[in-house]
Amino acid sequence: MRIRDYQNWLEEWDKARTWDRVLISHTLLHALEELGEVSKLVQMLEGYRPLDPPDERAVRALLALELSDLQVMLFKIAYQCGIDMEDALRQGQAKADARFPDPSSGPAAQQTYRARLAERVAALDRAPDEQ
Repeated sequence: MRIRDYQNWLEEWDKARTWDRVLISHTLLHALEELGEVSKLVQMLEGYRPLDPPDERAVRALLALELSDLQVMLFKIAYQCGIDMEDALRQGQAKADARFPDPSSGPAAQQTYRARLAERVAALDRAPDEQ
């Protein structure tokens, strides 16, 4: 599926149900709700929260649906504001390539990032009276 085709489908789908009349700010609130759901599921997968349901594959399936719901809201904000997401994504790619031309410059490749991350994990593992 092409990005522009999806955006056009969503706009037509919303118009048929009069959902295109929702204020942009309300669409943004719905997007934030969906982002909260994504956050909760990611926390489960990382072990910060218990898996609910207790099956990792089921949680990943729920995450896929919540990511889709979030994407719907982002694409809806875009069409409500007259923004073509396919063009916006191309511009974002060009911006990222210009800003970070060296593939080895990511935070995981940087010694300081890894060292600080290791320090934080070690601090979490220490007993409260050691801190």
